Amino acid sequence: MSSNALIERIFKLQEHGTTIKTEVIAGLTTFAAMSYILVVNPSILGLSGMPVEGLITVTALAACLGTLLMAALTNYPIAMAPGMGLNAFFAFTICMTREMPWEAALGIVFWNGILFLMLTLTGIRTKIAEAIPAELKIGVQCGIGLFIAFIGLKNAGLIVDHPATFVTIGDLSHPPVLLALAGIILTVIMVMKRVTGAILVSIVVLTLIGYFIPTESGFLTAHPDAVVGMPDSISDTFLAMDIWYPIDNFSQTWDLIFALMFVNMFDTIGTLIGVSRNANLLDENGRLPKIGSAMTADASASVVGAALGTSPVTSYVESAAGVSAGGRTGLTAVVVALCFVGALFLTPLMKVIPLMATTPALIMVGILMMESIRQLDFDDLGALATTFVALIAMPLTFSISEGIALGFITYTAVMVGSGRFRQVSLITYMLAALFVLRYLFDLK
Repeated sequence: MSSNALIERIFKLQEHGTTIKTEVIAGLTTFAAMSYILVVNPSILGLSGMPVEGLITVTALAACLGTLLMAALTNYPIAMAPGMGLNAFFAFTICMTREMPWEAALGIVFWNGILFLMLTLTGIRTKIAEAIPAELKIGVQCGIGLFIAFIGLKNAGLIVDHPATFVTIGDLSHPPVLLALAGIILTVIMVMKRVTGAILVSIVVLTLIGYFIPTESGFLTAHPDAVVGMPDSISDTFLAMDIWYPIDNFSQTWDLIFALMFVNMFDTIGTLIGVSRNANLLDENGRLPKIGSAMTADASASVVGAALGTSPVTSYVESAAGVSAGGRTGLTAVVVALCFVGALFLTPLMKVIPLMATTPALIMVGILMMESIRQLDFDDLGALATTFVALIAMPLTFSISEGIALGFITYTAVMVGSGRFRQVSLITYMLAALFVLRYLFDLK
């Protein structure tokens, strides 16, 4: 059997109206759109106290293995990688706000994946997804976007702390800050013009300009030791997760595990449905035939990611770029996975990218996550209040889990107080009660 025939047999290209060439181009397009994660994820996880050496390798391997899982279980053109928002939750909420060691945070990610997998295999996941009110889902997604953007502004020095007003604008006369601001504008323009890999292009441009911006210790962008080289070892993070910490400290970690699962679940469902609709993979009822398998791949990838040493792995909406280029099968995903492996040999170049250069990526992701706000019914004050509380609480408390908790409490209280208590699901009542008890007994 020829290689082309084997590929056809595995991926059913003719049945999906595509070709090997089209799938390869689509895979390259998706990789270009999401490859920024190789730089951004290590920069965020490094703030948690994790050893920075090897995080690029961990990110690439997690993306590769997760994407291959998706291709094998579904034959969908959907790529996976450590999720934006989920990595911020890992670093800023679990490790920095709750002051838990990163090994314990990896243990939380592990149990999140196990729980997510169990709920998927038993079908309970569907009931939970249907029970959570739409306004809370919108508030969480928008809140995470605002939180990520706030982190980006802080990293760039565009927002700094202030003793009287808490935060204020940074020094815009400082060249690195000006460069970050210019990079944000450049990225927005390129995304508007549908430039493939716009976020990656902005990171590269800002890094190159950084070679000419002097700092106290030299230049903003350091010179790399080499252009290509062997990937860094992951020995510091591989199987370093403390899987017993979440069990031994369940009263302090249950809400974190739930919050991770909540965010991961709805992020994944939204991405799968959105990308699949563009690829014409939905059935006549608007449902994704293999959504169970896709969610299984997503949950399994998070478990694998925890073992490698990264935050939860999830489906990437940037897969839509490859779908727009004609990708229709898992061959697109396989090409993306291979690209992540190949990118590992450019680790020396990725290491010199300054933190400031990742700012446009964080801001752009935050902007795109705010798009779901248009789905909100602004004539319903109760829905608006729920969304607002969840949205504003995340950046102000610097915690995604606090935003979710306060959102559940607000929604339940408003619905009961306005006489619409019958519209609240039992699951929502239970979760709201648990979050109230959490605050009353300071279980955090």
